[in-house]
Amino acid sequence: MRYDAGEVITAMVTPFNEKREVDYDKVEALAYQLANTGSDAILVTGTTGEAPTLTYDEEIEILCSAKRAVNRQAKVIMGTGSNSTETAVKTAKMAEKEGADAILSVVPYYNKPSQNGMIEHFSAVAEAVDLPVILYNIPSRTGVNMSAETVKTLARKHENIVALKQSFGDMDAVTEIKSICPHDFAIYSGDDSLTLPMLSLGAHGVISVASHLFSKEIKSMIRNFKTGDAQTAKNMHLKLYPIFKKLFMAPNPVPVKAALAYREIIDDYVRRPLVELTAAEKAELFFVLDSI
Repeated sequence: MRYDAGEVITAMVTPFNEKREVDYDKVEALAYQLANTGSDAILVTGTTGEAPTLTYDEEIEILCSAKRAVNRQAKVIMGTGSNSTETAVKTAKMAEKEGADAILSVVPYYNKPSQNGMIEHFSAVAEAVDLPVILYNIPSRTGVNMSAETVKTLARKHENIVALKQSFGDMDAVTEIKSICPHDFAIYSGDDSLTLPMLSLGAHGVISVASHLFSKEIKSMIRNFKTGDAQTAKNMHLKLYPIFKKLFMAPNPVPVKAALAYREIIDDYVRRPLVELTAAEKAELFFVLDSI
């Protein structure tokens, strides 16, 4: 199964109101804005969407709200991962039923499975649905790294496992994955600051946080690199690099929510155990944001 979700996928935040309830009107408004300002696809209920604090019903309604808002102008991908294989399968089936275009499934966290355990976990997910499946490797949150060999095994075993979000700054691993996986298996950078280095090794694009604010610039960087203008791409990378780093000055998505509130797009609320930025942290973030 060849599947192209585009080059810029925005890992969308989940807007909350002052009671820290999901603000579905703002979910729709933000999804619509992203679909119309350069995002090829929108990822809901992922890490940036604060999925660990969302209820099952909230996840369903967020997906449906985003689908209504984009009205086919962008693909909508749903984060369906869990450290329980049974739950990951159940959520993947729900995403398919509710019309998701693809799913993102993270390496099981906390359990620290072996590579064989990962193969069994993702095989169960892939076999449960007909949707394209994007694997998600983020060792800093899961406590374990998915090897290139495991990615290759899954990509060759299941035709609907079509891509990898790699949030791990090991360029040797990216090189190995690119060299041993099927030629049409897509790699996405999971960190904005690693997008250009990964593009040089054959990555397809980025699943981005900064694209909430700079999607056109990120798309331009990718397009310029792929059409041979590496210098212009590098210049854009260097321009955006300060905000790439500041958006991770605190646990994601705290800084990007503060930046979006500063731009009067959503309200600045996160669910516990996350906490909002301090006034001093906001001043530091907004200074960089205004300088781009």
